[in-house]
Amino acid sequence: MMAASLLRRDKKSTAAHLKADLKRTDNSSGLRQLQELLDSVLHPERGSEPEALEWCKWLLAGGDGFDEFCRTVRSYDNATLCGLVWTANFVAYRCRTCGISPCMSLCAECFNNGDHTGHDFNMFRSQAGGACDCGDGNVMRESGFCSRHRLKTGENVPSVPRDLLLMSEMVLPRFIITIIQYLRDGYTEPESAADRDLQKVLQQLDLHISFLEELTKMGGAMRTVLTKILTNQQTFKELSMGQEENVYAKRNYEKYLSALKSSGLLSVEEKGTGAGATDTAAGAGEDQDGLQGVGQRKRVKLSSSTKDPSIMDTLKHKCFLEELLFWTIKYEFPQKMVTFLLNMLPDQDYKITFTKTFVQHYAFIMKTLMKSHESDTMSNRIVHISVQLFSNEELARHVTEECQLLDIMVTVLIYMMESCLIKSELQDEESNHHVVVNCGEALLKNNTYWPLVSDFINILSHQSVAKRFLEDQSLLLPWMSFVSFFQGMNLNKRELNEHVEFESQTYYAAFAAELEACAQPMWGLLTHCKVKETQEYTKTVVQYCLDTLQMWFDAIGFVDEPALNQLTFHLPLHRYYAMFLSKGVKCQGLDLDSLLPDQEMLMKIMVHPLQIQASLSEIHSNMWVRNGLQIKGQAMTYVQSHFCNSMIDPDIYLLQVCASRLDPDYFISSVFERFKVVDLLTMASQHQNAVLDSEQERPMLEGALTFLVILSSLRIHLGMSDDEILRAEMVSQLCMNDRTHSSLLDLIPENPNPKSGVVPGSCSFEEMLSAVADFKAPVFEPGGSMQQGMYTPKAEVWEKEFDPIMVILRTVYRRDVQSAMDRYSAFLKQSGIQTGNPWPPYKERTPLHPCYKGLVRLLHCKTLHIVIFTLLYKIWMDHQNMSEHVLCMVLYLIELGLDNPVQDDKVEEVSIEHCHDSWFPGTSLLSNLHHVINFVRVRVPETAPEVDGLFILPAYSPSVVSPQNLREAQVFSLVAERRRKFQEIINRSNHEASQAVRPKSSSSRWLPPGSPPQLVTEILEIGESMLSLLVKLHQKLSGKQNSLSLSWLAEVDPAHHAHGDGLTAIERILAKAATRSRHSKRCLQEICGKVCPPIPPKKNSPGDKKSMDKEERRQRARERQQKLLAEFASRQKSFMETAMDVESPETDAVMDMGSAEPLDSEVLYDCVICGQSGPSTEDRPTGLVVLLQASSVLGHRCRSDTPKRLPITDEEHIYPEDTCGATHDVRLSLMQRYFKDSSCLQSVSIGWDGGVYVQTCGHTLHIDCHKSYMESLRNDQVLQGFSVDKGEFTCPLCRQFANSVLPCRPGRGMETGAWHAPSNKSMSTLVKEVKDLQEQLGIFPVSVESNLSKEMESVIKDIKNTTQKKYMDYGKNPGSPDNDFLFMYSVARTNLELELVHRGGNLCSGGASAAAKRSCLNQLFHVLAMHMRLYSIDSAYNPWTRLTQSMHTLGWYCDDERPEVPMLFRDVPSLLIIFILTMPQPLRKEHFTCVVKVLYSLQYTQALAALSVRFSREERLAWSKKNTPNSDKSWESLLCHMISELTKAKDVYDTNSEETLVLSSSVWSPQSIEFSLQQFCLPFLRLSCLLQHHLYGDSLPGCLVEEEFSLLAGCLGLAGSAQSSAACLEWNVNALDLISQWCSEEIYFVSGFLESLQSLLGQDPQWAAPRLLHLPDNYNTIFQYYHRKSCTSCGKTPKDPALCLVCGAFVCLKGQCCKQQGVCECVLHSQHCGAATGIFLLINASVIIIIRGHRFCLWGSVYLDAHGEEDRDLRRGKPLYLCEERYRVLEQQWVSHTFDHINKRWGPHYNGL
Repeated sequence: MMAASLLRRDKKSTAAHLKADLKRTDNSSGLRQLQELLDSVLHPERGSEPEALEWCKWLLAGGDGFDEFCRTVRSYDNATLCGLVWTANFVAYRCRTCGISPCMSLCAECFNNGDHTGHDFNMFRSQAGGACDCGDGNVMRESGFCSRHRLKTGENVPSVPRDLLLMSEMVLPRFIITIIQYLRDGYTEPESAADRDLQKVLQQLDLHISFLEELTKMGGAMRTVLTKILTNQQTFKELSMGQEENVYAKRNYEKYLSALKSSGLLSVEEKGTGAGATDTAAGAGEDQDGLQGVGQRKRVKLSSSTKDPSIMDTLKHKCFLEELLFWTIKYEFPQKMVTFLLNMLPDQDYKITFTKTFVQHYAFIMKTLMKSHESDTMSNRIVHISVQLFSNEELARHVTEECQLLDIMVTVLIYMMESCLIKSELQDEESNHHVVVNCGEALLKNNTYWPLVSDFINILSHQSVAKRFLEDQSLLLPWMSFVSFFQGMNLNKRELNEHVEFESQTYYAAFAAELEACAQPMWGLLTHCKVKETQEYTKTVVQYCLDTLQMWFDAIGFVDEPALNQLTFHLPLHRYYAMFLSKGVKCQGLDLDSLLPDQEMLMKIMVHPLQIQASLSEIHSNMWVRNGLQIKGQAMTYVQSHFCNSMIDPDIYLLQVCASRLDPDYFISSVFERFKVVDLLTMASQHQNAVLDSEQERPMLEGALTFLVILSSLRIHLGMSDDEILRAEMVSQLCMNDRTHSSLLDLIPENPNPKSGVVPGSCSFEEMLSAVADFKAPVFEPGGSMQQGMYTPKAEVWEKEFDPIMVILRTVYRRDVQSAMDRYSAFLKQSGIQTGNPWPPYKERTPLHPCYKGLVRLLHCKTLHIVIFTLLYKIWMDHQNMSEHVLCMVLYLIELGLDNPVQDDKVEEVSIEHCHDSWFPGTSLLSNLHHVINFVRVRVPETAPEVDGLFILPAYSPSVVSPQNLREAQVFSLVAERRRKFQEIINRSNHEASQAVRPKSSSSRWLPPGSPPQLVTEILEIGESMLSLLVKLHQKLSGKQNSLSLSWLAEVDPAHHAHGDGLTAIERILAKAATRSRHSKRCLQEICGKVCPPIPPKKNSPGDKKSMDKEERRQRARERQQKLLAEFASRQKSFMETAMDVESPETDAVMDMGSAEPLDSEVLYDCVICGQSGPSTEDRPTGLVVLLQASSVLGHRCRSDTPKRLPITDEEHIYPEDTCGATHDVRLSLMQRYFKDSSCLQSVSIGWDGGVYVQTCGHTLHIDCHKSYMESLRNDQVLQGFSVDKGEFTCPLCRQFANSVLPCRPGRGMETGAWHAPSNKSMSTLVKEVKDLQEQLGIFPVSVESNLSKEMESVIKDIKNTTQKKYMDYGKNPGSPDNDFLFMYSVARTNLELELVHRGGNLCSGGASAAAKRSCLNQLFHVLAMHMRLYSIDSAYNPWTRLTQSMHTLGWYCDDERPEVPMLFRDVPSLLIIFILTMPQPLRKEHFTCVVKVLYSLQYTQALAALSVRFSREERLAWSKKNTPNSDKSWESLLCHMISELTKAKDVYDTNSEETLVLSSSVWSPQSIEFSLQQFCLPFLRLSCLLQHHLYGDSLPGCLVEEEFSLLAGCLGLAGSAQSSAACLEWNVNALDLISQWCSEEIYFVSGFLESLQSLLGQDPQWAAPRLLHLPDNYNTIFQYYHRKSCTSCGKTPKDPALCLVCGAFVCLKGQCCKQQGVCECVLHSQHCGAATGIFLLINASVIIIIRGHRFCLWGSVYLDAHGEEDRDLRRGKPLYLCEERYRVLEQQWVSHTFDHINKRWGPHYNGL
């Protein structure tokens, strides 16, 4: 009852009261009260109410506020670790320089507060989650700690007062047991409940667990309390079972016990049945039992062999922590629980207990993982925890010793894999006892085992743990049997008849499994076997490998021959053996022979790796093509950079070891037999091959020879140091292609050289890279595609280190070998060493390690020499299936043999007589080279040419065939030879085995009996030696009879012939032979002495004729090719001349309308569709291909030259008010407040934002042709990234993007002749003429009904549709003609202004410019003029009269409506364009000049007015008093008059005088006044000049910036001198009167709006060039500020934040939150800010996307790393720096509107960005 009363009181006082009670020494009553209170508050059946939490918070705080309590507890925080826990996708850092463990990671805050300058660090997105290691000396070096965790904070924190946490100690145990009871109660087994919803239970607990998490964040003091509670066994005992009367507690305790039952690895039901492998063999009865026995035996044996049976048994819990972890596992690792458990880790005691608990539950975790449906998420969460525990060597060693962590891991791994074993079908399918994993199982396919394996690799990286593993036989044995599960998995069987129906993709799983589960632990163990002291480990492992291999051979029933047409790439046992051998010899000084088995075992070991090498060749020869693409995929993966050092390298090393210890003849013949080319190695010109088609013979022979060359020249494990290996790898990758730094890092195998962390005494990656390669900075190609920074090999590397053999070994694609050779020959050409078609260079090798000297015997064995001799002969005789590559490899082998002589043989010049043995006298290559072979006996088909009796010894007459000759006629059968050798060895080792092997005789296999035609034995007369054949081949290749003279022999020097073609190679070999052996030199002299045409055995053999024909044929082909090329070139030239006029503005007929021809001829246009040339007529008009786009570039201009900075702190902002667009909007709306609307709409221009820009590629087409072209595009379903319905297309000729056609008007080009004639009419006459012209508006040379005018109207429609409605309607009544009028002339203005911007903002550069090529102003003007003739200007309001006559009456102002805009407020360039567009076309030049002169006066007057506003009052007074010469051509008098006129209105100048004072702090000198007047008038002059250039074809001369004013004035015919701007004025009436009149118009209204008056008067017409924002140099500053910033409109942190680079707006890319009417925010912003052009930087990807209308494209990145590379999506996370050139290019494309042309990959965005 007491509890009830307590519950009614307020929480605060209750808590305080209880705390006081409990503080007493006798606290029993307090305790009782508290217990009762908690019983009712935390009553489990009440659910997890927020109310209960509130109570707990108050109780913990004991009367204070909870927040207050948190602060107090935090002040006692003594933690020295950061320990911040994060979940997936969090951005963290890793510094390899500071890390001790490779898994170390830091949160951004600790990283930025530490000093990592110059370190090897990167930023990464966490995959599985992690925790910050700052402050943990076990994981990282102290130098990398941040400033906060560097201080040992623990020492100076006061100790915690006892009563502060008193309540916590009392309340929390109850709180935790409540959570546990919930978990027990909510759990249902997956089998039992259909509606099993664990998430629901977890959601109910969400608040509770979050509260625990909050507590952990209070710091060390609270964690200590929690640790005590979680690990206290007594409390657990008391609370876990529940009190007797509590039924609820009892019930869920039983649930918990039943859940525990299934937690062992061998649960009850499993103990009864056998292994999971039973069901695979359900077919055969007795077999099933056998298999079940195997599985059963294994399982049981494993369980018994483990030291601690508890691994297998069910779990028992002793404290809260253990049970919490148990439920965490059962609920499949909910994120909140994981975070809570990890947040506690900074507490040392907790860390140790938790690690032990984790290990104790390890088996259970993995068991749960295997059953989970969400194994991916669960894997990540498991690793999130385990990586924190096992990266710490101290802890890992501790649990290895105390909790048998290694035993547990190995056992669990085996348990896991046993669930998916199947019977192996390798070798002998029937009696194979071996079991392998099934790669199709989900466990392997989904990589479910990776958490386990990654933990295993992680703990093996600690030396103490690895040593323990290597010492412990009870671990090594099961580990080897685990590895053998992968031996021979994923077996491929060659399809011989049908193509496979279904290509299985299991090979991904197989390669991943071997790499992760076998190879990586192996590399981990090998890192600890580096010194002599660790010899024993290596010996043990090698012994175990051999034993396991022997067991494997027995299990698969292997005798001596591999099964046909089977291939597995997976031999992890062989590779373990190989790598430990290599390590033992290289680092531990072991003797190789002590580690090798007997010969028979070596023969067996070599079979499968050799099978793989032969199969690689078969795959590349298309013999496996029916197995589908996946088999190629396997062959590629096998040699790919991540796998090669764990797969092909150990295999080749193992074969090298076997070759160095086995009989060389046996080895060589095995190779040729495996490669199936034995039948090809005959002297006969025809042969039969039982196993290969003829087109496969050549690639297989090339493969076999290449393999032999690799085998005898590769030194990776045979004596190269790690640095040399790194260098060789690097060179081979760079020779194939230039590489970026990151791809190079990726392509170079990690082992034996870890790239991260510097291995003492070895060369670092960077040093090596700078030694072998030059950096090519990132450049732009003209197409605009961006290059990355690349590394390219240095010249001396090409010269001395290019090693084609290494390249062949490392290429995944065969084309890379070709690419390397092409690059090599390009280098030779460039450096002038050799110009022909070079052969792969021969490279000297590193000396062999003494242990492997036996390898050289391969090159000195008769079998190889016979093969070499045969091949040289066949090549010389032009037999089929020989190739240059074959010859190249043969020569390579000869040269290797010459360079690696056998040590022990004394090379004597053996005389011929001693020859007892077949073919050759001895084994030394040097002496065999000059041995002449006279007769050879061959088996040939009866149909072969040899049988015609030409080759055969005549009639077999005994007199000729002397016994001597017959003995020399050698028969050569590799196979028989090899069988004999194998037999001998087997006999030597065991007699009884020989009977078993014998029956497989060779004849049955290699000479299929009865195959037509019959084979007969013939004897060939040869009479050549290898040397003579080489000399003859030299003659054949060079095409000269006596290509080698005796004199050549005298001065030979082998070193001289490093690079060259086949000739050089032969010369080099002959030179080496001659210098190394006297006898060879003698023979050579003899051979060369007999310089005579080579006499093949048959006169004029077909071969000879063939080579003759070949030459002629080549010659003819060459001539044909030359002819073709010449024809091509001329065609291309004519095409360039027609198509590329665009490039040179001088000759540009389309642009300048034939300004070059003074004749009045019609302009002819070429239609690029029908190819006809002709004038544009009204019936069949021609048009220019144009692209119309809305643009706001002009509106984004500012006054200052420096671009605005992108804000990177909360204090910085961007103000958009000062842009050109904003200023003009303000000006127009000001005017509209006071003046008549129609007049306002003619006094300004719009189009600064959203104006329409027209550009062309310069090509023309008939408009009817264009229509049919569009039809065909519409029917063509292949959409090319543009929308035909919107009228988009690409120019049929140059493929530039376009969306409209602008009609060209018919008739002459420029207004030539009469129109240009200089007039001497007076100014007043001209003014009068202009006035008359303006009144005859209706006249226009195009009839209204013609096709042309229709087309013009449709273009106008296009122009209007290009921009948005809001950019067209500025008037008060939308849709009025005034609005339309304003929009039309503003289009002209926009295009003129943009062209000015493209020319650099001034006209100093003269005529030629890229902008001119794209401009089509002339045609545009005519189209606009034609449209604007619909409007007439009311003559009463015509501004012309007010410009040219002084009217002394103000009467017409007193209209009832608002007045007209005063002249001084009007925008002069707008008036110019209005006049030109509304006067009849074509306009005479004299009239144009007149208009300009009149308007110049107005512009000048405005300049004076604006200037006077900027004066201070004193200056104004001074100027108005000055008595100046009264001239209308001096600015002094005009200014004086102006000031006096304006002062009449008392308030004009008196408004904001304080502000003007600031402006005019400097005193105005006459020079500065003159300068500012010129600057004020320049924009007008530039536009007029540009317009004149386009209408009349006047050229634009270039000049210096200082001279621009006078030059332009001259061009426009304003008679001015360079000194004065006023001198250019020509007044039609009295200047002062006119000025007075203009001023009076203005003064008339002054009363109304003083503030506005000044801003309207003093508007400066000059703007700086448009610029994008200024970006910070380091990308990290942008990333850190913006990637966590919340969006202004929705307040959330966007998933994909983006920045507008034009205005700095922060937007959500693809965000659903900020969508409006189905349009996402980036697209909306691009419409609002850039009139549908947007440039966005994606914060999380560092790339820029461009939105243009309905399309978008990825532009690339302007931020590159130190190696000049982009880092898209920040995958590598290296520091990125702004690349100024790229940013300039981006800005340039934006300003010039060329995004559409330069970027090729556009796609529709469907408003979803």
